[in-house]
Amino acid sequence: MSAVVNHSSSNEPKADVKASPSSETSSSTHFIYTNVSKEINSHNIFFNTKNSPGYASDSSPVSPTSSGLVPFTPRGDEVAAPIVNLVNIHESSRKYVVIVAIDFGTAFSGYAFCFVRDPGNIHVMRRWEGGDPGINNQKTPSCLLLDPNGSFHSFGYAARDYFHDLESQEAKKWMYFDKFKMTLYNNLDITKDTTILAVNGKEVSAMKVFALSLKFFREHALQELNDQSTVTLKNEDIRWVITVPAIWRESAKQFMRQAAYQAGLASSSDAEQLLIALEPEAASIHCRRLRKIELTDESPKTKLLSVIFPEDIAEIPERLKPATELHDGTKYMVVDCGGGTVDITVHAMDSEKGCLQEVYKASGGPYGSVSVDLQFEKLLDSIFGAEFISHYKTKRPAGWVDFMLAFESRKRSATPFKDNALNVSIPFSLFDYYRKNKNQTVESAIRRFDDKNVRWSSEGMMRLTPEGMFKLFKPTLENIVQVLDDILQSPALSGSGVDYMFLVGGFAESPVLQKYLRDTYKDKIQLIIPQGTSLCVLKGAVLFGLDPTIVRIRRPKVTYGVGVLNKFVDGKHDPKKRVIGKDGQAWVTDVFDPFVKSGQAIAQGEIVTRSYTPAKASQKQIVVNIYASDSETCRYITDKGVRRCGTLNIDLSQLDPNDLVKYSKNSADGVKKRRELQLTMQFGETEIRVSAVDVLTKTVVKADINFLSN
Repeated sequence: MSAVVNHSSSNEPKADVKASPSSETSSSTHFIYTNVSKEINSHNIFFNTKNSPGYASDSSPVSPTSSGLVPFTPRGDEVAAPIVNLVNIHESSRKYVVIVAIDFGTAFSGYAFCFVRDPGNIHVMRRWEGGDPGINNQKTPSCLLLDPNGSFHSFGYAARDYFHDLESQEAKKWMYFDKFKMTLYNNLDITKDTTILAVNGKEVSAMKVFALSLKFFREHALQELNDQSTVTLKNEDIRWVITVPAIWRESAKQFMRQAAYQAGLASSSDAEQLLIALEPEAASIHCRRLRKIELTDESPKTKLLSVIFPEDIAEIPERLKPATELHDGTKYMVVDCGGGTVDITVHAMDSEKGCLQEVYKASGGPYGSVSVDLQFEKLLDSIFGAEFISHYKTKRPAGWVDFMLAFESRKRSATPFKDNALNVSIPFSLFDYYRKNKNQTVESAIRRFDDKNVRWSSEGMMRLTPEGMFKLFKPTLENIVQVLDDILQSPALSGSGVDYMFLVGGFAESPVLQKYLRDTYKDKIQLIIPQGTSLCVLKGAVLFGLDPTIVRIRRPKVTYGVGVLNKFVDGKHDPKKRVIGKDGQAWVTDVFDPFVKSGQAIAQGEIVTRSYTPAKASQKQIVVNIYASDSETCRYITDKGVRRCGTLNIDLSQLDPNDLVKYSKNSADGVKKRRELQLTMQFGETEIRVSAVDVLTKTVVKADINFLSN
């Protein structure tokens, strides 16, 4: 794999990143080092970096009529009535009637929507089948139940309650999935063939599990909309938004999009109908619009974050005013504490343009409320034995679900402001299964464990002291603080600092988490907890659906690039990478040529261009490996931490061979025209976008990046 040339004045290839068609960049020409599939071509592909002509603006679609549509009537505090209309509607959203956002969470999920003609009113779905008594069920558990034949049965409370009521032997035949979203975070090599284990141990296609879950939300939302509208709304009238953690890899985002296609939300032929929103980013969009009465100020100060209001702000009641106005450069952090992950973004406000800029790349980790559950499971392993607990999960799946639900209830009740112990109900199936397998009682196992913070209750329950419960929280809390400290102490923020910290997400409702962060940062940063923390992402996702351009600058979490050949320079390149070409020229292999670097500021609309020339005129497809690294300074694709994350595919099969012959004739000076394919990539949005043009024929060809090919 050693074809070589470099006509550039510099020895390293340079990515051409530009903000507008007028940007000036240097061009370079060299061969790309890549693996082309055997059935296509075994040679290298000519590579050239050039300026891009940029994008023409999209035509503005005509906004559909809204006659006959009846907006919902607010119920209680469901709708926060707008004071002034501060919602911008992007032209791409005007062709839809409704924006529906699905917050697909690890522990709980829900959806909200608004009519495009009434963007100030966001409606949150609450009419879920089933539900816990005494709880405002604005979301439903992320639980899916398939019958013994593998067909969809139910989702949410309905799935949980039905599975709970099944007989023990019958439950073994049913496939119940709970908190399965973490599969897409934990699995480093996600493909379309990835599987998920049901609680009974059976493997099911992950794509099927996610697609059926999203299909449930699609049908539920359409039914709800049509029940309260005087005209029939169809799927094509809806722009869908699905939220994902900002720390997810591109493969996980692409997986969710493919699942949504299978669920019927959108299709690859109309990809713009579906938007992927980043969870902390959506929460940030919502938080910047909050009023005084919607904020809980967790500091002695009264300065609260809000948007800039019009000049007639004096006419607005005091309790509805922002306490202070944002100015350019004001930085605030959004800490989205969900069920599976803690997702953190840092934004700066551009008050003049009314938009946001990401000032630090997305950070976080698997430190959501589920990580507290895992600590409880470790405790059970210590008490009863890891092998026994593993068998119990598989043999008594309904009992295990009941046990974790009982702990979930106690976990939500945990507070540092009370000193009473918490009793965790133990399902009868655990008593029975432990006695049959160990010939001992559950009571004896707990007493033998001999921990003052974990006791046997006379009511037949496991009794956790406040200290015992806090020990289950502590590893998660310490991990969250470590991530926050790393961000706050980073060179990008250490000079100017962060003015506010917003705590959002379902786990943010925990008094234990709130107090721990308040005590940790009370003298460092102002902590603000919005009312309805669990709905911040959902409402912000609706706003993002109305205007996907609201975040103007993003920063990629990782460095993306390809491997290339370049001229070898003594003292600069690794001698082990040195190869000699047919002409005697020394070259270096495996050089990492970055498209964008981790943490690099990328404006929305900025593009990176690359040009490729097929090795053969008859070539029908080009396949290039894409590499990723957390490092900004990696030099070779073989460096530690560099991984192949996907493939870049250019389909040339639709080009007319006659056109290639016609346009490839020699130019007036007798030089044969070189066939060139110009590839344009956008990294400034929530997903990486790619397009390609055959320069010779000026024909748009199909191009895509496949992150599910590993």
